[in-house]
Amino acid sequence: MKEFKDKNYWALVLGGSSGLGLATAKKLAKHGMNICIVHRNSRIQEEAILKEFKIVAQEGIQFKAFNSDAFKHQKREAIIQELKSMLGDDQKIRTMVHSVAKGNLKPMVSDEKTELNHDDFTLTIQAMGISLYDWTKSIFEAKLFAEDARIVSFTSEGNSKAWRSYAAISAAKVTLEAITRNIAHEFAPYGIKANCIQSGVTDTASLRMIPGSEQIIKYTLKRNPNKRLTTPEDVANVVYLLTKDEAAWITGTVIPVDGGEHLI
Repeated sequence: MKEFKDKNYWALVLGGSSGLGLATAKKLAKHGMNICIVHRNSRIQEEAILKEFKIVAQEGIQFKAFNSDAFKHQKREAIIQELKSMLGDDQKIRTMVHSVAKGNLKPMVSDEKTELNHDDFTLTIQAMGISLYDWTKSIFEAKLFAEDARIVSFTSEGNSKAWRSYAAISAAKVTLEAITRNIAHEFAPYGIKANCIQSGVTDTASLRMIPGSEQIIKYTLKRNPNKRLTTPEDVANVVYLLTKDEAAWITGTVIPVDGGEHLI
C-alpha cells in the first residue's frame, strides 16, 4: 500500500547508503515516499551503492542522492538550497532520518598510542549528535518541513552502558537523545515530532568496527529473548510506523526496537 504516493512527501535520509539508513529508504519508498539520500562513499564503493539506490528508485518514486560530507556547513547548505529548488512550493520533507556514523573507537587507557583524547570526543559528539540539530535547523529555516514532520535518529544501548572503546560514541548518543527531546519540545508548535530508536545489536558495518564485535554478537544471540540479532529491516519497519499519520502523538521518546533485548 503506497499511502504516501499522492502526498508529495519526501524523506531525507542522512547516511542512507548502507545499514539502517538504506533499509529505511527502501521501506519508505515501498510506501510511496520520495527519497533523498545524503551519503559519503568512495569511488570503489560506488558501483555497489548505485545498485542499492536503483532498487529504491524502482519503487516508482522520485529519488535523489548526494555523495557529500553531511558534517560540513557549506555542503549542508548547498544540499538544502538544491532541495529547495527541486521541491518547489508543493513538496515538503515529511521525514528526516539521522543515520550518520563518524567517530572514534578508542580506549581511554591503553599501552599503545591510540588512547581517546579531547579532540576525539569533540569530533564524535559533533558528527553523531550535534549534527542532528544542525540539519533540523537548516531544513526548518529553509521552510522545507511538512506541516506534520517527523525526525528519527538512531541510538544504542551504549547510551547507558559502559563498553571499552565506546566512550566517545556513548557520549554522542546521549547528546543525540538530549537534542531529540529538546527538538520535540521547542519545535512542537511547528508540527515537528522527534524520536530516537534504540536498536538492538545489528550486524552492520558500524558494529564490525567496534573492537570485540564478534563477542558482542555471540552474547546477544544468547541474551535476546528471540535468540537472534536485530536486522536493519526491523528498525526500518518502526521508522515507517513513526511516519504514519497515526503516530502524530509520539514525540520526544527513545523507543527500543530490539525484540526485548533491553529486558535482560
